[in-house]
This record gives sequence, structure tokens and C-alpha cells, in this order.
Amino acid sequence: MSDLTQPDLVRSDGSPLRVLVVDDEPNIAELLKMALRYEGWDVSVAHTGGNAVSTAKDVHPDVVVLDWMLPDLDGPEVLRRMRATDDDVPVLFLTARDAVEDRIAGLTVGGDDYVTKPFSLEEVVARLRALVRRSGARRATARSVLTVGDLTMDEDSREVARGGDEILLTPTEFELLRYLMRNPRRVLSKAQILDRVWNYDFGGQANVVELYISYLRKKVDAGRPPMIHTMRGAGYVLRPAG
Repeated sequence: MSDLTQPDLVRSDGSPLRVLVVDDEPNIAELLKMALRYEGWDVSVAHTGGNAVSTAKDVHPDVVVLDWMLPDLDGPEVLRRMRATDDDVPVLFLTARDAVEDRIAGLTVGGDDYVTKPFSLEEVVARLRALVRRSGARRATARSVLTVGDLTMDEDSREVARGGDEILLTPTEFELLRYLMRNPRRVLSKAQILDRVWNYDFGGQANVVELYISYLRKKVDAGRPPMIHTMRGAGYVLRPAG
């Protein structure tokens, strides 16, 4: 089981920053995904402009890494469509073009920053951190208490309570509930849960997730209005009761 690190930059509600990586080269996209997840951020990936626009509508990213050249739409068009529904999401362009006029063009169409290929992962991460700081991400507090409805979790003391009643959890149950509480009202697939809580890819281990969800329900929902819900064919969601 992996140890979920506490990122030093988080969303205003304390949940991980959401980053959308858009690049049609799978190797580049995967490298960026790994580097940004190491920062503790929630990363989505798209390989086409059309998919990028639809994914942005679904996940509402806090920042976007956008390749200038894509197989269907170019980066500026993708940016225009994203900004039609989210007019202030910061965008970092990736471009193979190094001419000054091309750099200026990237900023002129609404990009917030750019990095030319080949790039270092450290540079991309540093520029993204600067962008999200400017856009309002806050530093994680030294003490983090998650609250969803009448369910609370102190991540430092590892104390969990519902309606003031203490709930004792095993380490794995705690990590699973923490992931659910960091993403309230968001449907999380079994594959996502496996990857974030157990740190391995989806591959026939869905029964592990089902088993631990059942454990959590017995402790969190027993005798109370349910908070953990199964979305058939999609995954699980935690939301306030009532």
C-alpha cells in the first residue's frame, strides 16, 4: 500500500490539484503524468483535442498542459473551446517551435506560459506550480481535517468520527476513506481506487476494492443514513447523507 503524500499546493477545499495533460505522444504524456502525480496532484490525460475539451468539462482542471500540435485540433483551438466553459483555467503550452514569434503567438491566443520541446520535467513542474499559485491554489495547512457531512477525518492524528462517534479503521480502510473524502461527490472507478490506495494498476483485483468498501460501509454507514454509494458500472461515490 502506498503512502499518500501530502502535497504543499491544494485546491481551496483541501483536495488535490487537478491537472489535465494533453499530448498526442503517449510517452510524453505518461512521463508528465508520473511527474505530476509524484507532486500529489490528480492527473487526467487526453491524446486529442476533442478528448481534451470533453475531459476538461468533466474534471474541471486547475491547470492544463497543452501540446500545440494535435492530430485533430491545434492547441489554440482547444484552448478557445476550453475557455468557453472555464474562462480562467491557466494553460501551459508545449511547443516544438522555438522562434520568438511563435512563443508570442502562444501567449497572444490566451496561453499563460509555454515550454519548448525537448523540456525537462522539473521545468514543467516548476512552471505549473507558479501558474496554480497565481490562480489561487493554497498551501496545505500543517493540520488537515477533512469534513464531508457529519463525517470528519483528522489526517494527522488519524482520528475518524461520524456525528461525534469515533470510528476505528485499519490503515487500509483509512487510506480508502481518505481518498473518498478528498473527492466528495465524485464517482471514483475501481481502477482509480486501486491505483491510488493500493498503488497498482487495474487487472482483475476489483474484488479487493469491493471487499474494503463493504468493510467501510459497516463502520461508516452502519445504523446511519448511507454516505458510500455504488454507481453500477462506474464505481463509488461518497456524499453527505440526506
